[in-house]
Amino acid sequence: MSLAAAAPVGLEVVEQPLVSVATALMGGSVGIHLRPTDDTSAAARQARAAAEATLRRIAAWADRLTRFTETSDLARLNAFPGTRVPVRPTLAACLDWSRQAEAMSDGIVDVARLDARLAAERGGDPAVAGFRGDRSWSLDRGGRTTFVRRAAGLRIDLDGVAKGWLADRALARLDRFHSAVVDADGDIAIRLGPGDRWRFGVADPRATNTDLLELELVGEDRPGGSRFGLATSGTSIHRWEHDGGTTHHLIDPRTGRPAESDVIQATVLAGTARGAEALAKTAVILGTSAAIDVLDHLDVGGAILLTDHDELITIGSISRWLA
Repeated sequence: MSLAAAAPVGLEVVEQPLVSVATALMGGSVGIHLRPTDDTSAAARQARAAAEATLRRIAAWADRLTRFTETSDLARLNAFPGTRVPVRPTLAACLDWSRQAEAMSDGIVDVARLDARLAAERGGDPAVAGFRGDRSWSLDRGGRTTFVRRAAGLRIDLDGVAKGWLADRALARLDRFHSAVVDADGDIAIRLGPGDRWRFGVADPRATNTDLLELELVGEDRPGGSRFGLATSGTSIHRWEHDGGTTHHLIDPRTGRPAESDVIQATVLAGTARGAEALAKTAVILGTSAAIDVLDHLDVGGAILLTDHDELITIGSISRWLA
């Protein structure tokens, strides 16, 4: 299973039966991989039915959070002319995580940058063409209704943040299976039962269908096994050529423009997919030196950075998982 947005390169489960289903969703592919509780055909059918039902739930949640459909909850928030906007529970919960990711990354994860990203796609100067007003926003829970407070015209983009959050939310529905993996287009939520060993390839952005390396994760011998989150972010995808120059989708909130750093790809191992996604993005935007400092001081399982000088840097204890 690829951790980048390139074509998947495979998931290996060592000597264990596996049920897998996938569908095109969120601009890529979303897959669910389950190890049933036993080897019977009945258990396999139950696992497939649960995986398909969970995919349908992910699709329903994603429909509320996308900016590409005018009727989604996020699109309605962005189009609302006022400064205090009522939002429904799914969007409110994802926005709540966005606030946490912003705090964890010291402001590097900033979902209020939709206009800058669109400007980068279209060839304009994101710092000039983007929203120029107050970018602060907050959640206001008034009774049973949650409101978003923000400056009129401020628009939000949950594209990256939502995928890891959705993967974690979907994984929580699959606790009855021995092991489960939810791959939300490269943001991967993982729960491995005791003794299970699964391998994940980290895609090389420089060569199609090639791995930089493999990680072999193992479920610990304890009730419920082990939880992991894996995510990769980089500047090699969502790139646009304009007038001889190149832009990409990762906006540095300190400049309002696409990030300029020596890290072209970062893969992070954490306790959740949403946390791994936020930190991988942060590492790419900050660059090697600052990323090492941030990741060393956070409770993560480690990271792998690929620099523009073709250096492969491992951070923290991730080396224990190298296959």
